Amino acid sequence: MNKIVDFKCIYEDSLSIDKTITRNINVDFPDAYKRWDSMVLIAKELQRHENIPFCQLPFCHTLEGEAMGGVINLGDEHIGPRAKDYIVNRLEDLLDLPRINYSEGRISEVLKACKYLSDNGENVMLSVSGPFTIMNVLIDPRYVFKTFRKNPTVMQDVLDKFKDELILFVKHAQKSGVKLISYADSSGGLNILGPKFSEQVVEMFTYPFLKELEEVIEKDKIVVLCPKTTFALLGTQKATLEDIELEKNMKYSQACIEVIGKTKIIGQMCIKNREFELKDKKIKSIKLM
Repeated sequence: MNKIVDFKCIYEDSLSIDKTITRNINVDFPDAYKRWDSMVLIAKELQRHENIPFCQLPFCHTLEGEAMGGVINLGDEHIGPRAKDYIVNRLEDLLDLPRINYSEGRISEVLKACKYLSDNGENVMLSVSGPFTIMNVLIDPRYVFKTFRKNPTVMQDVLDKFKDELILFVKHAQKSGVKLISYADSSGGLNILGPKFSEQVVEMFTYPFLKELEEVIEKDKIVVLCPKTTFALLGTQKATLEDIELEKNMKYSQACIEVIGKTKIIGQMCIKNREFELKDKKIKSIKLM
């Protein structure tokens, strides 16, 4: 019998921007996290500093939660945006939050930055957060798990709401020129949820979300999963791995670009592991069942 195996990640909290990077560009914090032109400068400087073949936005895990009404501390040059105060204390109240307006606020600025970078020849990766990471901005996790145990129907309704929002977010991202969609839910991993809840989340959210995303993603785009999500899919027999041949051995970040158009979903390594090199001229494609 298969079971979910955890992926031991050391990059989950590595969102701070090195001060040596921000010294090289003329941006003011925290306003830099709110303006598309400043985001462009930071993304390009991070790309240069880390020697990766794409520009990655945003610089935090709070974007979707803020766009749903969450209260955010924007931080400074030492630490990026983070949750400040919870806005509800019942899981049911999440259902009453407004739909995301992609034409205003920080989420709009992120999409503008993506479009500018794409229009100027950059490969752009948009990092999309999963439901538990989003809920961490909006509600105390204690209330989430309590309701999950006692009233899974409400949990399903909340997950469906988030699924619809994330699918729409990806559609807007594609219109803004984003080529790579990175998906992770660091607050919803096996180490936090445990085996039982992890299996339920795959059934209730992860698998249906990715099946729908697979239909939405255009041929010249790709989804890059956090390996925690990949392992959850494999452990619940919702996906298999297939090899894709590469012309040569290369770093994982470069291979993500190389296989665009050859598959829609990959996710064998954390995208933040910049030095991870693929061997045997192969990368793993994720095939949903």
